[in-house]
Amino acid sequence: MKETIDGPAGPLELLVDTPTGPPRALAVLCHPHPLHGGSLNNKVVHQMARTFTELGAVAVRFNFRGVGASAGTFDGGEGETGDLLAVADWARGRWPGLPLWLAGFSFGAWVALRAAPTLQPDWLVTVAPPVNLYDVPAPADPAPRWLLVQGSADDIVPAGAVSDWVQRLRQPPETVLLEGAGHFFHGRLNELRQVLVERAPV
Repeated sequence: MKETIDGPAGPLELLVDTPTGPPRALAVLCHPHPLHGGSLNNKVVHQMARTFTELGAVAVRFNFRGVGASAGTFDGGEGETGDLLAVADWARGRWPGLPLWLAGFSFGAWVALRAAPTLQPDWLVTVAPPVNLYDVPAPADPAPRWLLVQGSADDIVPAGAVSDWVQRLRQPPETVLLEGAGHFFHGRLNELRQVLVERAPV
């Protein structure tokens, strides 16, 4: 179901997937880099959204400013964080009282980490956070549960850089390394799904 809401830079385009039964959680998902083809239709983001709905959550994907039908232009992460906060605020108003699952892939994982201290999600999922490309924050207490999924053969976000970053954190995430998986998890999306299913909050 497509939606349009007011964002900080104008209208934001959303895609909402709902579970078959009463929702048990609200998931908000962030896509990869807007200037490199990232959008709410990214296959990793799509797989996560589909998995979250299978797990009983409402899944809200959205296009950052300047992508698809979302107004505005790329803002280096600052404005995109504002977009995420606006979407989460709208979604929490639409489905009040549900636990928040906040997820992001690549650039979207960075934006999710930037917003986590404000949003205080119940479950944070970061896939291939670009710690080698951005100053990725290390929130002291980002979420009661935090899952990080990384491919060992990622040629954009090296697994070693992510491992070094995780080791410096005071409260590191549960980390799952998919052996041989590249940045976009070609041929490995079902394994990504399984990781999420096995580690989702009960």
